[in-house]
Formats: sequence, C-alpha cells, structure tokens
Amino acid sequence: MAVEIDRKEIFRYLGYRGKEADLAIKELVESCMEELLRTAEPRTLVGEYPIRLLEDGIIDFGSFRVKSRNLMKNLGGCDRVLLMAVTLGLDVDRLLVKYGKLQVSRAVVLQASAAAMIEAYCNEHCREWRQIYAEKGLYLRPRYSPGYGDFSLGCQSAILNELDAAKRIGITLTDGGLMV
Repeated sequence: MAVEIDRKEIFRYLGYRGKEADLAIKELVESCMEELLRTAEPRTLVGEYPIRLLEDGIIDFGSFRVKSRNLMKNLGGCDRVLLMAVTLGLDVDRLLVKYGKLQVSRAVVLQASAAAMIEAYCNEHCREWRQIYAEKGLYLRPRYSPGYGDFSLGCQSAILNELDAAKRIGITLTDGGLMV
C-alpha cells in the first residue's frame, strides 16, 4: 500500500506549529523519510468483533471489557467494532534505538516521521474500510485509539492479545506499556 506521508504532520509533531522550519531541519526530515521508507515493513492486523454497550460507560468486547464514556459515545448505535494493530516493523524500532545512541536529533526527527507514517497507514486503511462498509450500507465511525480521552492506554494489552498481535506481526508491550 503506497501512502502519502504528510510532512506538515511531521513538523507539527516536532513543535513547528505556525512556524517555518529552517532548511537544515527540512533536509533532515527528508533524509529521515528516505531512511524510513527503505526500512519500514508496514503490517496490519484487523478483526471485526461484536460489542455490547453496557451501563456506566462499559463496553463489552466479549473477551475483555473497557470503561470509557468517550469511546462509548463514539460507538453509540454500534454492535460491531474493528480492532486494528499496525506496525512499521522491528527494523524501524532498531533504527530509533540506534540513533537514540548516536544522534539524538536524528532520532527525534525519525520518531516524528515514523508517527506521521503510521498515522498515514492507519488513515488509508480506514478510508478503504469506510468504502467497503458503505457498500454494505454501514457507516464506519472515526478511529479511536487507547490514550484518546478517557480510553486508557492500559487497554492496548487486551486489544493486542485479542488480535494475537505478538505472534502474527510482532507487536508487544514492555512492562511499562511501551509498544514494541
């Protein structure tokens, strides 16, 4: 899947809101993007699951439950959900670790670029699925991730377990909840 990575997002992640980056930073962003495009091996898992919206903001996914009033509002009227996990691959993580030790400024730009890249992949998948579900007469609600609003990051583990993400595409969590 070829996606267009929005450079404005990279600069926004880097803190350039309303400010123009200098030529050296722009060149560093392009260099990092070239390296990421050579290195990244994007992989996606998605599964469709039945859900039940219970009282007090509880959402029952069958194998786990989540409490989030914000997510419940987003899922209002839904009886099914798509769970998704996306990775750029282990080599991108290795690249970030490498530059974290050798050249911190490059690591920071690589991290921002990787974040923009993963968002672009997620957005493209959602556009495709929106079309597929529209053809079935269904409406795909906006993507909503752990960490948004009151939807706890602690839910990542249950989602990754449900998708069998560690085995299928190598996504795991550290003891501190950092996705690897």
